[in-house]
Amino acid sequence: MTRKQLVLLVLTLIALIPVLLSLIASINQPQIQANLQLYQTNLVLQASEFSEQIFQENNPNVNIELGEIMTALIGKNVSKNALKQYQEARQLSQNNLDNLENQLQVINPNYSVSNTLISSPNPKQLNEKINKQREAINELDLKLGILEAQEGNTSQSLTTWNNLQSTSLKNITDVVIGLWSPTYRIYPESELIINDNLKGWFRYRILKELYQIEDRQSDLIDLKQKEQQIAIYSLKKLILVSIIPLFLGIIGFGLFLFLMFQLVIKKEQSILFIGQELSWKTPWNFETILQVLIVGFFFFGQIVLPVLFGFLNIDISYLSLRGKAIYVLASYLSLSLGGLVVLYISIKPFFPLPKDWFKFELNKGIVWGISGYLVALPLVVLISLINQQIWNGQGGSNPLLSLALESQDKIVLAIFYITAAIAAPVYEEIMFRGFLLPSLTRYVPVWGAIVISSLIFALAHLNLSEVLPLAVLGIVLGTVYTRSRNLLSSMLLHSLWNSGTLFSLFLLGSGGN
Repeated sequence: MTRKQLVLLVLTLIALIPVLLSLIASINQPQIQANLQLYQTNLVLQASEFSEQIFQENNPNVNIELGEIMTALIGKNVSKNALKQYQEARQLSQNNLDNLENQLQVINPNYSVSNTLISSPNPKQLNEKINKQREAINELDLKLGILEAQEGNTSQSLTTWNNLQSTSLKNITDVVIGLWSPTYRIYPESELIINDNLKGWFRYRILKELYQIEDRQSDLIDLKQKEQQIAIYSLKKLILVSIIPLFLGIIGFGLFLFLMFQLVIKKEQSILFIGQELSWKTPWNFETILQVLIVGFFFFGQIVLPVLFGFLNIDISYLSLRGKAIYVLASYLSLSLGGLVVLYISIKPFFPLPKDWFKFELNKGIVWGISGYLVALPLVVLISLINQQIWNGQGGSNPLLSLALESQDKIVLAIFYITAAIAAPVYEEIMFRGFLLPSLTRYVPVWGAIVISSLIFALAHLNLSEVLPLAVLGIVLGTVYTRSRNLLSSMLLHSLWNSGTLFSLFLLGSGGN
């Protein structure tokens, strides 16, 4: 073993340790999917007011066809379905809390789940997560009580709310208990407390109850008119996050079936056929591949960057949302720059490169990129649904998704878009499709190189629950790049995927307001 190979081996071990630890840690971390479902449920609740008001008032301008569309879009028994979704989310949150408390019990055996503070300073961050999880459960219980009341289960609602009397939600629970108690109890600042603690349909539902009890007909009419406008906006958002992706998914699935049928019939002459003649001429050996992947991507991203940012003494948890967005962008641009520098230095001795390396063609790239996105959409969504059943709400998620979901700041969203829809597709496609996939064809069949590069691409995102769907996305990306011989095609596909995700998160995040 040469000195360079020894150094590379050591760097590989050092770089892969934090990667392995991150993957293991993600096992007990919650996924974002449960939150996404709740945000969509909130949109459906708001949109349902549009339906209910129109049909209750027998508006002559509404025909049967519109009613059928509404039913298909928001479903029947909206509040009952919403109650079920919130109950499932509550159970997942409780499971997450139990996992956190079990972890803390291992770290600090003196910890008691009845206490909110612990004496040992070691599990400080874990304890903060526990307290946040408890707060999230309390908020879910508050909304569960409102949904129970909507379904007529007043006694269950009162029991749920009474359990929140010793929490930070005491003021709002006092208000809702007073509104649904057998003998009404109206607090002087009820309306202010409701507006401060609730959003969306839940705020509307409580204000409606308050105005009805106080016989404030004028305020009730104004409230219904405002809710009607919000319901219309919610319907538009539901169409954008549900109907349009479904329509594109149907097109994509049809395209996938056509391509598979053509592969069976035409075989070597089909669009999807991948034979060894599609392999690249790779002038470097496995040592160069490892050097770029380990040093340029994992070592630089997992060791060098954290150390450099550590010198800046920045605690991201205390940053504002804009600060976090800028931090994420700066981190990713630094990672990209470092990785590309290592890539350039590693392959420079082999210039000029053989044909088909790092090619860009505009027209061909657009066709392949859009077609690949349409095919990827139903495949990844289907795998994601199966994947959710496997992980049952655990396995972690990209933290950028949660930040994008919480944000309605246009500047923050613009920064996230630059990070996820421009920087990430360019850098990751150069590294995983432009370099890694072709390099591997020197040692394995082309289809094997696609699968291996896709798995590494998925694992690089450091969340176990995302490995399967990201690997499927990577396979589509790899197939598109292999057949098109055009990096622009996989970059466009990658950008469209991330753009669609961010757009959906923005719409869902705005649904609760």
